[in-house]
Amino acid sequence: MRTTASYDLFPDAPSERAMARARWLAREGRTADAESAYMSLLSSHPDLKVCWAEYFELLRASGRTAAALELAERARAQFGESGFALTLQGAALVELGRYPDALAALERAVEADPDLALVWHELGWAAYKLGDKNRALLALDRAFALEPHTETLNLRGRVLRDAGRYQAAEVAFEGAAQAAEHPEQRADAEREIAATRRYAFYSPRKPEDLGPGERWFADTGAVVLAPDAGPVAPGDETLVATFAEVAEDSGWRFGQVIALEPSVPVWSDLAERLGAPLAGPAAFDPAVCPLVVGTGPLPTDRTWTKLAAAVPAQGAGLVFVLEHPAEAAPGVEGGPDVIGVLTDAGQRRMRAPNPAHALSEAQHPGARLAGRRLRP
Repeated sequence: MRTTASYDLFPDAPSERAMARARWLAREGRTADAESAYMSLLSSHPDLKVCWAEYFELLRASGRTAAALELAERARAQFGESGFALTLQGAALVELGRYPDALAALERAVEADPDLALVWHELGWAAYKLGDKNRALLALDRAFALEPHTETLNLRGRVLRDAGRYQAAEVAFEGAAQAAEHPEQRADAEREIAATRRYAFYSPRKPEDLGPGERWFADTGAVVLAPDAGPVAPGDETLVATFAEVAEDSGWRFGQVIALEPSVPVWSDLAERLGAPLAGPAAFDPAVCPLVVGTGPLPTDRTWTKLAAAVPAQGAGLVFVLEHPAEAAPGVEGGPDVIGVLTDAGQRRMRAPNPAHALSEAQHPGARLAGRRLRP
């Protein structure tokens, strides 16, 4: 499929102009309104395949896989056993984890329309999900030869990266960035380039060979202090001591420690170790290189969100949390730069701190801290 960012918002063709509002709503994140717009379009333009494809992608991106399969069945009723309709069906079955049925549908789609790039793109995605990287690359190469597209290059990069072929993956993502027609596409490709370079930091190991903390750093650029398996989960005092050690070895100097929870005992200990005054959010001053700390990310707290975003925006200071849920990666902006330990369902993983490993990651040019001023 293609994301709505793959298309111009206001093309000249009448059928494309009819799509403009639905695409705009999807780009704005107004999913329910976009769905209504696509449904209305299908009522008036039932033969508009691009509308079917974009509506399908909207449902898939929203995790509504059952609804996506239902839409695919409607497309088969509209277009018969065509390559396009069978591709939608196969793509929906992939998302539902019904891989044998998905491959059967996609192979029938190839037989029906071997020159439809979308068929090969989705076949590549299915093979990738099944772990068949060679078949995925062959399918994606065929898709790109039929219709050069940024999304195909992005997927090709992911396949190559998972195979440990980091240089080739970076080339694919750079091609995607150069071919991007919209800022969203270019930003996505640039993030993938940065992640690929972080994965290459662990070469020759493949992504599947990395530990959870290493994968976290590769995916997000945030350093995890306790990435190694250990006999017990680290406590707050251990994590604070490890952070202070990494800060000392890195030459970080902070003019203040800003805590939303100043009553937490370890923050006084950390401030003393760093030789910086402990203060509340009102005292935040980017000029003195602040260290913003929390027991964990507070996404619903406006003050925390504002401070966590202000640090990278000002290019000075650092955000440190004791723990972070492993199932929720930090955002591109405003996430923590250093994490003590990852948690599963609120329970800290049995991990041991590794200051030397954290130091090497923090100094990587692709780390979240890269280019940050870390001295007053």
